[in-house]
Amino acid sequence: MLSRLRKKNLHTWLRGYGRHLARRALAPKVDGPRHVLFALCDHYEPLWAGADAVTGAARVRAWRDGYPALGEFRDADGHPPRHSYFFPGEEYRPEFLDDLAVLTKAGLGEVEVHLHHDGDTEATLTAKLEDTLTKFAAHGHLSRRGAGYAWAFIHGNWSLANGRPDRRWCGVDAELPLLWKLGCYADYTFPSAPDPCQSDMVNLLYWPTGDLTRRRSYDAGEPARLGVAYDDRLLMITGPLALVPKGRGLRIENGALTGDDPPTAARVDSWIAQGIHVAGRPDWVFVKVHTHGALEKAAASLLGADGRAMHAHLTERYNDGARWKLHYVTAREMYNIARAAMDGKAGDPGPWRDYVVPPPPIAG
Repeated sequence: MLSRLRKKNLHTWLRGYGRHLARRALAPKVDGPRHVLFALCDHYEPLWAGADAVTGAARVRAWRDGYPALGEFRDADGHPPRHSYFFPGEEYRPEFLDDLAVLTKAGLGEVEVHLHHDGDTEATLTAKLEDTLTKFAAHGHLSRRGAGYAWAFIHGNWSLANGRPDRRWCGVDAELPLLWKLGCYADYTFPSAPDPCQSDMVNLLYWPTGDLTRRRSYDAGEPARLGVAYDDRLLMITGPLALVPKGRGLRIENGALTGDDPPTAARVDSWIAQGIHVAGRPDWVFVKVHTHGALEKAAASLLGADGRAMHAHLTERYNDGARWKLHYVTAREMYNIARAAMDGKAGDPGPWRDYVVPPPPIAG
């Protein structure tokens, strides 16, 4: 039994999952409609597995040309599904960012930052990120805050803050404060289970606490709550992580949408059932799921029947206007609404999409 637990790395997060189940059982009853904030955050890698530029361009065009058709689905605010493309800095090609700009201009999504790196120091990682930010901004992507950029982040290979046991795919223990210094306002890397980088801070929006320069500083944090917000660190926004029935046993539900494990009505229900929220605002439910959507099999699923079935279930089951209201949000908008909740905003979260971080110039 212990060997099976360790093979799936359940030992890294089962205690946190138990705490989540206790929180959920004690959550107050919500009177009136509940609001679902739904964000699909894509580890968007057109050159995955060493693909050449021609293959990468075809992968990007599949989304540029195919995603607008999902606009037939609308949320409570009249918005279509809004996709967040976390684009790898090391895969930068000007034409890829220009094609994604077509979707941003149409209100169908936004581009954020993804990065795979290994063996870095703070200096070399800073140089890589600054180069990425400059290149993305040249296409109108990334929000502005003061003289700098404001952006969200997903770490390649899950290894945020040198999180792997073998210390591969990062190198920088103090990654969280480095990201913050360069304008990152929120991290969307997790959940990563069954990967060993997974923390037991599960089903939470939380502020990392303690010595943020230490390795895996995301392992400790203060759950986001009404009346408390920090302006000296990034926010950790995690997606649903649960053990759900599968045949006679259980499976790990980690919100990953793949060609082999597509979205279903049952999966959608399980994400929402986790009830991730800012403490004190349980009527705003945050659902952040993820994919590697540039890959052909995943793209065919999400742009085809599987994606349509997911959005049909979301709009039919969770947008009746009485018990539920659905809000499609980008990663940036999800952060803004979370900050609005912490500041005591109530009722309809739709007006707070641009609360703290403005839209990127290309969306203006």
